[in-house]
Amino acid sequence: MKLLVTGGAGFIGSNFILYMLHQHPDYEVINVDALTYAGNLENLKSVEDNRRHSFVQADIRDARAMDELISHGINVVVNFAAESHVDRSILEPDVFVKTNVLGTQILLDAARRHGVEKFVQVSTDEVYGSLGETGLFTEETPLAPNSPYSASKAGGDMLVRAYHETFGLPVNITRCSNNYGPYQFPEKLIPLMISKALAEEPLPIYGDGLNIRDWLFVEDHCSAIDLVIHQGRDGEIYNIGGNNERTNLHIVKTILEQLGKPESLITHVKDRPGHDRRYGIDPSKTMGELGWQPKHNFESGIRETIVWYLDHQDWWTRIQSGAYREYYAKQYGDSLGGEHK
Repeated sequence: MKLLVTGGAGFIGSNFILYMLHQHPDYEVINVDALTYAGNLENLKSVEDNRRHSFVQADIRDARAMDELISHGINVVVNFAAESHVDRSILEPDVFVKTNVLGTQILLDAARRHGVEKFVQVSTDEVYGSLGETGLFTEETPLAPNSPYSASKAGGDMLVRAYHETFGLPVNITRCSNNYGPYQFPEKLIPLMISKALAEEPLPIYGDGLNIRDWLFVEDHCSAIDLVIHQGRDGEIYNIGGNNERTNLHIVKTILEQLGKPESLITHVKDRPGHDRRYGIDPSKTMGELGWQPKHNFESGIRETIVWYLDHQDWWTRIQSGAYREYYAKQYGDSLGGEHK
C-alpha cells in the first residue's frame, strides 16, 4: 500500500509516519509538508534513509503539486496538514481558512480525480464547540466551532463529507482530543510548560486555569487512525479520545511536581477570546467498531512525555532558537526551495 501523508513533518504527522513504517513493513509513505514554522524534518531523522519513506516539500494549496503527487498510484491520503494553533488563528484567521478549507478541497479534488481508495481527514474535537460540566462529544454532536481555527477545520470536514455524498469519494473523518507526546512543537501547553519549568521561568496559564481538555497520547492516536484506514466504514466519523480529562492547572502542577519545581512559578494571565471551557470525547464508537484501546493513561503518558523532553533538550532548544531550520539546508540543500529560509 502507498500512503500520502500530508503535514508529515508536524507533530502528529511525523509520529504517524514512524508508527506506520514500524507497523507495516511493506507500506510506502510519501510525506508532503510545506515546512511552515511547525514542520520539523528532524522528527523523522531516524527514517531519512528508509527507502519506504520519501519527503516532498509542497503546500496542499498547490493544486498542480497535489495532483502530481496523487497521480502516482496513491492508495490512501491521510490529511494532517493544517494550521492548528488557536492563538495564531485569532491573529491571522485568513491563513487558517486558506490551508484548512481550500487546501482540503484541493486534496479532495486530486483524490477524486485519481481514484484514491480512501481519504482520511484528521480533524479535532474543537469543531464541536464547548461542553458544559457534564456530557461528552459524540459523532452526532452538532458542530459549533468557537475559534477561527476550529471553524476552518469544521469547514474542511464539511467538504470531506460533501465529496463523499456528491462524488462517492471513500472517506473517513477522525476527531481527536488534545494530543501530547514526543516531537510536539514547544508553543503547545505541555512542552511549553516543561521548557519553562526547566528554565525556572514563569508558567503562564490563561484565566483561572480550570479549562478542561481530554488528553490523548500521540501514539494511541496513531494506532486509532491505522485502524480507521483498514477497518473504518466508508463515510463514517470516528471520535478518538483518551478518557483523560484534566484542567490546565492540573497539567501544569503535575509537570512542576515531576520536575521538582515550585508552584510559585505559575502565573495567571488574561484569558484569550472565545476560550472553550471544556472538551470531552466519547470514543465508544471507535472502540466498539474498530477494537481500539489506548495503551496509555494520563499518568503513564505524561511521565513518558516528560522523560522524552528531558532526554531531547537539544531538539526543543534548537526549535526555540530557530536552529532546526539549519538542518533542512544541510540535509536537503536547495531542493527545499525558499520556504525554509
